[in-house]
Amino acid sequence: MIVNRVCAGLFLDSVVLMQISRTIASFDGVEDAALMIGTPSNLAILDRAELLAESSRAATGGDLVLAVRARDEATATAAMAKAEALLEKPAAGHAAAAVWRPRTLHSAHAVLPNANLALVSIPGDFAAAEARKALRAGLHVMLFSDNVPLAEEVALKREAAAAGLLVMGPDCGTAIIGGVSLAFANRIPRGDIGIVGASGTGMQEVSSLIAQAGHGISHALGVGGRDLSDPVGGISTLAALAMLDADPATRHVVLISKPPSPSVAKRIIDTLARSEKTLTICFIGGDTPPLPDNVTFARTLKAAAELATGTSNKDTGSEFQYTISQLAPGRQRIHGLFSGGTLAAEAQVVFLDHGVPVASNVPIPEARAVRDMTGHVLVDLGDDEYTKGRPHPMIEPALRDVELAKALANPTTAVVLLDVVIGFGAHPDPAGAIVRVVAAAGTERPIVIASVTGTNDDPQDRRVQVAKLVDAGVVVAPTNADAAALALRCLVREG
Repeated sequence: MIVNRVCAGLFLDSVVLMQISRTIASFDGVEDAALMIGTPSNLAILDRAELLAESSRAATGGDLVLAVRARDEATATAAMAKAEALLEKPAAGHAAAAVWRPRTLHSAHAVLPNANLALVSIPGDFAAAEARKALRAGLHVMLFSDNVPLAEEVALKREAAAAGLLVMGPDCGTAIIGGVSLAFANRIPRGDIGIVGASGTGMQEVSSLIAQAGHGISHALGVGGRDLSDPVGGISTLAALAMLDADPATRHVVLISKPPSPSVAKRIIDTLARSEKTLTICFIGGDTPPLPDNVTFARTLKAAAELATGTSNKDTGSEFQYTISQLAPGRQRIHGLFSGGTLAAEAQVVFLDHGVPVASNVPIPEARAVRDMTGHVLVDLGDDEYTKGRPHPMIEPALRDVELAKALANPTTAVVLLDVVIGFGAHPDPAGAIVRVVAAAGTERPIVIASVTGTNDDPQDRRVQVAKLVDAGVVVAPTNADAAALALRCLVREG
């Protein structure tokens, strides 16, 4: 039984909507639930999930669609009533606070006339219009929203470049500006290393490793995952590099991205050659291109942090000498479950550099099929295929809890490989969630190896997270790359 309710003119934060969705979906007899703004893309998601009733197909971007699929009409109706009750709580909280909040970007800018940055986090269908208003008000833009059309991204970035402004994003989830962490970021000390990144978790890993090495960040500027593609041409990357090049507090710059197209890579490198600063390029898994004397190249995030700081993050995980002989017969595969896509990509690079083939970032149907195969697999649970209509696993680890339990129960699994990403915006205790699932699996389980991306100054405190994992029998490596390498060593036979 599918039940929908359309609420006209109601908009709430997407994280709130996702949390309510998960609450409703957990009820006995409820098969699935979602609360989503009625944009065309969201309606398509609901339709694919078998949650969309015919009466809701006319919903628009100004509507909120409540959707429940349950085993019978009574259960669906009761779940819908609970969803509506939960929706009232945020509204009641705002009313009780009696705090005036600006309703438009223009009124917000009037309250803060000296502001120079607008953070836009609304449905992608409307995000470009608000970003354009911000640019025309002379504001830089951090565009957290995803699902912004590519043509809109190109137009926004060209307009920003002409005005001497920067557009970070779309889908920019991480930035640190003048010591202020925005969105998914960590508490990093101020320093003289700047970061430009097309990857949020990649920036988090590198900045955290820089902090752990006793150094700090001047600024970390995200540019969005499509910026280094041919259609966009690296517009924001070039603008961000120019800003850091002009910043006297920045000594060294790290550029993080998956390998761009050759033409964009050449444009970026030609620009770096004219800089008076030293720089490190981390095109994760890419081949080393011809580089000017002031630029070094790293294939992994760990290597990028080491080159930026001039230090080496010793692989303390090497003290763990697990071998295949210590595992039950038939356990010969590694199953990686990642919340960070770039961390999954870095692990894949480590596997390939060791000559080990691995399936990575596969769509849901293929991922489910490969669990019963003998090959290694690294799954990015933050991929759109997993997060449509659901919270990102960095916010809500419930999705990974389910997959982790399955991986631990699979008799072919030798090692489960995990990333734990903490910091602002992340779940308050991701290690605690992992520990509960590992404890439920008992002692006859695969080896579990993890790394923790973050710092001791983060709200979750990296030391506390590491201690919880270690106490539960999880092997914690110092970096994500070390964790991947250690997972491979677990499968090396003695002699």
